[in-house]
Amino acid sequence: MALKIGVVGLRGIGNQHAQCHKNDSLADLVAVCDVVSARADAAAAKYGVKAYTSLTEMLKNEELDIVDVTTGGFENGSWHYEPVMEALEAGKNVLVEKPISNNILEARQMVAKAAEKKVYLGCNLNHYFTPTAERAMQYMKEGGIGEQIYCLHKVGFNGGEDGYRGAGAGTRLPGWPYAHLKAFLAHPFACMRYFCGDITHVQAFVERPGHRRRANDVMLSVASVNIHFANGCVGSLLSQRGDASFGLGGWWSLELAGTKGTFCIENCIEKLHYWKAGGAAMGTLTLPATEVFDSGIKDFGQTFPRRLHAYLEDVTNGVFREYIRASGRDALATLEYTFAVIESYESGGAMVRPHPLPSLHGDPATLLD
Repeated sequence: MALKIGVVGLRGIGNQHAQCHKNDSLADLVAVCDVVSARADAAAAKYGVKAYTSLTEMLKNEELDIVDVTTGGFENGSWHYEPVMEALEAGKNVLVEKPISNNILEARQMVAKAAEKKVYLGCNLNHYFTPTAERAMQYMKEGGIGEQIYCLHKVGFNGGEDGYRGAGAGTRLPGWPYAHLKAFLAHPFACMRYFCGDITHVQAFVERPGHRRRANDVMLSVASVNIHFANGCVGSLLSQRGDASFGLGGWWSLELAGTKGTFCIENCIEKLHYWKAGGAAMGTLTLPATEVFDSGIKDFGQTFPRRLHAYLEDVTNGVFREYIRASGRDALATLEYTFAVIESYESGGAMVRPHPLPSLHGDPATLLD
């Protein structure tokens, strides 16, 4: 039976989620909610469901399996906490947009509440729900990477000084120096952790270029982060918000190199390259033969239905709540790393150990002696 879903927050992302649910056989979109009645009514008419301007009323009147929270707010996350906590307190499974919050204390409370209520909390960390990431993970499981050596991730917006439009008149990002870090680092940290595991050390150098300074734009839009993973792999993350044009690999590239081989994903969902180690004599500069996987997908928007479907699958299949893909705990990890970046920056580039994540307890039905 399809899962009954209510979407909270009906701007661009909310409507994207709602359309994905309408198109998914595992979902039954029954309600939409937005504090702005015109947005709620327009979405209700578009999707043929009931409109609400109060989550409390929606929870009272609808038998929901899932509340999908797509609100935004300052730094794209300040309006997540209240609806997520209200839905969790009501015993509902929740999917929340990224970042899980712009406040680390609120994020920790959200994850703790989901564990207390024994419900599913997932986050829309959609960048690795792709055919390219699946093929890359297959290489890893087949032993094609070996011991991980380094991971390089480059992600951001293409742009430059001539295309800069100033600090802008909006209220979500301007005036918030850490807005880019909080709103955007969730995705690259999620992808690096997906392939390489937990991060133990972070060192960050964060800047804003001259054209932003001259415009009195306080947003720190360029971040270079040195990373150490628990498995011994080292990494580097570069993110910038439209201050330059990216070159090879496009706007999104992730390269993971190991003792058995290396892969590089280009433009997130589009293409994967793989090079098997040992194909050339030691010390030469000749690359081994390249295996290329082209997904045939050019639309990044296809990551949304793929990620939402995965969450619906996990809930439908009764996966143990700690095992769901892109869980609330996974989202919390990305925010812990982001706050470690901020701490490192504020400490002049000092090395920082991220705050520990909540312990995993495991599923008694599946863990064996």
